[in-house]
Amino acid sequence: MSSKVITSFLLFLGICLFPTIRALNQEGLSLLSWLSTFNSSSSASYFFSWDPTDQNPCKWDHIKCTNDGFISEITVTSICLPTTFPTQFLSFNYLTVLVLSNGNLTGEIPPSIGNLSSLITLDLSFNSLTGSIPPEIGKLSELQLLSLNSNSLHGGIPKEIGNCTQLQQLELFDNQLNGKIPPEIGRLRALEIFRAGGNVGIHGEIPTEISHCTSLVLLGLADTEITGQIPRTLGKLKNLKTLSVYTANLTGKIPPELGNCSALENLFMYENQISGGIPLELGSLKNLKRVLLWQNNLKGTIPGSLGNLSSLKVIDFSLNFLTGKLPPSLQYIGTLEELLLSDNYITGEIPQYIGNFSNLRQLELDNNNISGEIPSEIGKLKELSLFFAWQNQLHGKIPIELSNCRKIQALDLSHNSLTGPLPKSLFNLRNLTKILLISNQLSGQIPPDIGNCTSLTRLRLGSNLFDGQIPSEIGQLKTLSFLELSGNRFSGAIPTDLGYCTQLEMVDLHGNKLQGEIPQSFVSLTELNVLDLSMNNISGSIPEYIGKLTSLNKLMLSGNYISGSIPQSLGLCKDLQLLDLSSNRLSGSIPDDICHLKELDILLNLSSNSLTGQIPEGFSNFSNLANMDISHNMLTGSLQVLSNLENLVSLNVSYNNFSGSLPNTKFFRDLPDSSFAGNPELCFARNKCHVSKHLHSQKFVKILTIIVVLLVIMTSLTMTAGTILFIRAHDATFRKNDEENHLEWDLTPFQKINFSVNDVVTKLSDSNIVGRGCSGIVYRVETPTQQVIAVKRLWPKKSGEIAQKDQFSAEVTVLGSIRHKNIVRLLGCCDNGKTRLLLFDYISNGSLAVLLHEKKTFLDWDARLVNSSGSSSASNIVAGSLGYIAPECGYSLKITEKSDVYSYGIVLLEIVTGMEPTDPRIPDGAHIVMWVNEELRTRHKKLTSIVDLQLLHRSSTQTEEMIQVLGVALLCVNPSPEERPTMRDVTAMLEGIRHENEELEKPNHLRKEMVSNPRAAVQCSSFSRSSDRLIRSPPHSQQSDPFLPNSIIK
Repeated sequence: MSSKVITSFLLFLGICLFPTIRALNQEGLSLLSWLSTFNSSSSASYFFSWDPTDQNPCKWDHIKCTNDGFISEITVTSICLPTTFPTQFLSFNYLTVLVLSNGNLTGEIPPSIGNLSSLITLDLSFNSLTGSIPPEIGKLSELQLLSLNSNSLHGGIPKEIGNCTQLQQLELFDNQLNGKIPPEIGRLRALEIFRAGGNVGIHGEIPTEISHCTSLVLLGLADTEITGQIPRTLGKLKNLKTLSVYTANLTGKIPPELGNCSALENLFMYENQISGGIPLELGSLKNLKRVLLWQNNLKGTIPGSLGNLSSLKVIDFSLNFLTGKLPPSLQYIGTLEELLLSDNYITGEIPQYIGNFSNLRQLELDNNNISGEIPSEIGKLKELSLFFAWQNQLHGKIPIELSNCRKIQALDLSHNSLTGPLPKSLFNLRNLTKILLISNQLSGQIPPDIGNCTSLTRLRLGSNLFDGQIPSEIGQLKTLSFLELSGNRFSGAIPTDLGYCTQLEMVDLHGNKLQGEIPQSFVSLTELNVLDLSMNNISGSIPEYIGKLTSLNKLMLSGNYISGSIPQSLGLCKDLQLLDLSSNRLSGSIPDDICHLKELDILLNLSSNSLTGQIPEGFSNFSNLANMDISHNMLTGSLQVLSNLENLVSLNVSYNNFSGSLPNTKFFRDLPDSSFAGNPELCFARNKCHVSKHLHSQKFVKILTIIVVLLVIMTSLTMTAGTILFIRAHDATFRKNDEENHLEWDLTPFQKINFSVNDVVTKLSDSNIVGRGCSGIVYRVETPTQQVIAVKRLWPKKSGEIAQKDQFSAEVTVLGSIRHKNIVRLLGCCDNGKTRLLLFDYISNGSLAVLLHEKKTFLDWDARLVNSSGSSSASNIVAGSLGYIAPECGYSLKITEKSDVYSYGIVLLEIVTGMEPTDPRIPDGAHIVMWVNEELRTRHKKLTSIVDLQLLHRSSTQTEEMIQVLGVALLCVNPSPEERPTMRDVTAMLEGIRHENEELEKPNHLRKEMVSNPRAAVQCSSFSRSSDRLIRSPPHSQQSDPFLPNSIIK
């Protein structure tokens, strides 16, 4: 039988015995084609059901079909898809749902997406898509949901999207979109959710056309550059439940028409520049649950109409300019859970009706002007977890009833005038983790009941009047991390039981009357970062176990009676940055092991002891050290070992027995004589160097004779030359005065004045001088009408300065046009061609410049900061000298708040550096801002290199705070006005720095753990916070709200 016959027979047999095999349809093949682009990845296993032998893909995972077998839905979520947008799907004519979310898709959305004309749902959110949103999306006339959020899309929102008239949900947030919101959005009459926040490039005003979207339930435009006012027409949106436009640039007033949005539940407009008052009409929003308006420029009082809001849970008006008392009508809001009013100017007392808020969890009233006593009714708040009222004017006792708040976790009543003892029952609160009562007038003893408060992590009772012994029961607080009892009257020994608190990171007991030795039990405190036992009566020696505390970065034992030698084991504390053992009775030599402390950068102070021997050679390892004081000891030998310490800004080696010559470096040459005094064998150019007895006496006498003769000759020549110069100067002065008397004065008034130029000029005598600066002399002048003014007589023009006349006139015109609360009013200016005068309102308390640059008394760091915030000093120095004017004022006569911020930044730079704006010590006559930038950014100098040397020497323990203030100053003097913080931000940052350093960053920890409001990280954080976007976590109550889909509403 031939092979051809056999083949034919087998084919016939196959047809008879096996059914017909039908191939996979085209849509299935398209799906497999897309799968092949990533089938080598582990993600392919999620598509194991995609069987190529099937007739169609209708039974495959992630796929749904119509009754006719065509693909209608594709849903793939939370599976990594290492591929681009599936163009293979663009031919599916019956596709209504395409969901490819959270899959790391890359590439661009193709314009041919517009071919999927049946699409109802398109969700490509949480991927890595780039490119722009194609205008062809406007062809999807049936589209109801479009989610493109959380990608890297750029470009504008296409106006063609207004053609998708069936659209109900439009989510574009968290991309890189820019441009304005197209008014065509107003054509989407069925739109319920519009979220485009988190796109910092979106700018312009909210289009009024959006009020045509009458079905709108959620409008989210947070974290954008949206400007202008909230449109009044939004009051037409009767279905609006959430209006979220926070962290933007909104200005103007809150429109009262918002009171017509009767369905509104969430009003989030914090971190803007909204001004005016809180409209009474908000009291009409019966469904309002949360109103967050913090960090704006709101003024006026809290409207009493809010008492009508029976559903209100969260009020946050913090960081504004609100005044007045809490309205009595608030007592009717029985649902209130958070009342946050920090950083305002609220007065009056904490009302007794506070006890009516039975659901209240957080009460923040800090940084206001609240007075009176804490009402006992606060004990009725059974749900209260956080109570902040620090920095107010509270007095009286801490109410015993506070211990009825069983759920309270954080209590901060610092910086008030509270008196009396601590209630014993307060320490029966088992949930209490933080107690801060710093800077009050509390007295008595700490009750032993404190041992019951076993959840306590922070105990801060510094700067009070507590006395008696520190109770040993504190040792039962196993989770305690911060213990601060400084500045009190505690006596007796430090309890050894503190060693059981093995989680301690800070122990600050300085400024008490503690006696005895440092407990041996402290060897267990291996987590300790800061140990401050200074200014007590502690005796004994520094324990050898100190080397086991390897986490230490600050050790302060100064001002005690500690004796013995410095233990060698101290060199094992590798992270130590500050070591202060001064004013004790230490003896022996400085151990070589201490030279292993290579991280020591803030301070090494061994002064006022009885140390002997030479400086160890290893001191050259302290390459980062800024301040060293080893004065008032009995040290010997050479100082050459210190020659390579390039970062030193302060050094004191006085009253020792050092000998030899000083290191030949600029740093040593610039040090004052007082730094070396009391070392008779030490030779430096400004003292009488010790002369060896072995010198030949004849040679010495000969040299001495020559020197004396030369000095006599030089003195005679100097006196002769001086006499000639004096006579010439005297004649020149008379000639100049005579010349000026015949010159005509040109007066340019900027305000209404009632005196003449002659009334001013005749009073410019030495007896009326009140200050001198780098730009001129300031006189106090009383006019014939008894008006007191300040006259600044600018230094005479130098040759070549005629060309600068226009610049001077322009800047003076700017000053004359200013009407600002923080700037001294310029009354006018005078010019006679030789001399220029500026006339100002007189400020009787003087200025920071006078205090800082012209007074003989040294201003320490605390004094400088106090003066910087005083209305009669820093804020009024600005118009007193042209060096304070913001650069943009050179081309615009308009003064803005950001110009004021720049000027205040100059003041802060003065405080930190000790330099005037155009200080003669600055090289090349540069401005202080240019100099600081040059030092830090071009020369890469350390921050401490530009801090006032005297400041580092005398206030060295506050170096970190100085650096933080310097950071705020640099933010303020940003050349771009838009990038500068607001004055309100600056004030909050400076207050935060002070409070933070007093409490070792307390607010950040408290708020991150405790505060559910997104303002958590704002209240008292360091300057670095302002250079980044503030944390925007939603209130806790939002997270449980099913209406708010992704917690953060943008």
